[in-house]
Amino acid sequence: MSSDNEPVALPANQPRQFYRGGPAIAALRDADVAENGPEDWVASITTQFGAEEAGLSRLPDGRLLRDAVTADPVAWLGPEHVAEFGADTALLVKLLDAGQRLPVHCHPSNDFAARHFGCRHGKTEAWVVIGTSGPDPTVYLGFREDVSPEVVAGWVSGQDSAAMLAALNPVRVSPGDAVFVPAGVPHAIGEGVFIVELQQPTDFSITLEWQGFLAGPEAGHLGLGYDRALACVERRAQAVDDLVRRTRALTGESVDLLVPGAAPFFRADRLHVSGTAALEPSFAVLVVLEGAGTIGPVALRRGSTVVVPHAAGEVVVTGDVVAVRCRPPRVSSLGS
Repeated sequence: MSSDNEPVALPANQPRQFYRGGPAIAALRDADVAENGPEDWVASITTQFGAEEAGLSRLPDGRLLRDAVTADPVAWLGPEHVAEFGADTALLVKLLDAGQRLPVHCHPSNDFAARHFGCRHGKTEAWVVIGTSGPDPTVYLGFREDVSPEVVAGWVSGQDSAAMLAALNPVRVSPGDAVFVPAGVPHAIGEGVFIVELQQPTDFSITLEWQGFLAGPEAGHLGLGYDRALACVERRAQAVDDLVRRTRALTGESVDLLVPGAAPFFRADRLHVSGTAALEPSFAVLVVLEGAGTIGPVALRRGSTVVVPHAAGEVVVTGDVVAVRCRPPRVSSLGS
């Protein structure tokens, strides 16, 4: 049976980033090196912005996952998904270990990406917190009050980091918390926060706070210039309770992790398997947090990352396993 019809374990895939981090990824994966970069792109058909190949995942047989999906999209994604999205997983999953606070930034919406980049996907994302370190693990999410375009532009032109950060909602996080980040909402991940990130499959970031992080302002606006790029910023105040779900105390074979607003973009649940559990047919990415077992023919252990094609059918997980399962949005049948 080819790998296009059964789950496949994937190695680490850590394209170079501008910020520090990586030991938490190495510890989860039980890797030999202490640090190999703060992001691990799992089952990725997405390249870094402007790159030809960096960011793409390879299957154990050497093929790029992107090419395998393009060659047989129905096997990988299922007929209903292909009817809606074509040979596009509509999902990018990352492990992200923030070894320092990330800059304040945001991402374009679908409409903004279509207008300016000719891409159907913007970059809505979500963070499933799987580890924290340090005295104050915090993320920053959306403005606390409405902010005018002139104020945002002034912060960016003056690189007023203190004002930008102070304007955001600070959210202290712990493992089990899940944070939904709609496109446009400015945000930053604090030092010591380790997440499984789900996102739309692009690498579009508008970096409001570039000084001290990027080589210069040109690296922060995706070639649009800030006058145009800042139009994507969501300047309205955000209600944090509508974006954050605390799930640490929730148990059961499958625990939904994300708030309802995430459903049009992706799905995530935490699997608690003790014995056996059958998973319905779906393209999926699994990140194993604890335990050991199998999924189909693939061995699982802490730190395993596995891509499951739709053609694998109903796959069975056996053993004692805790894992985050990431999936694209559910699509209804569009007919033949």
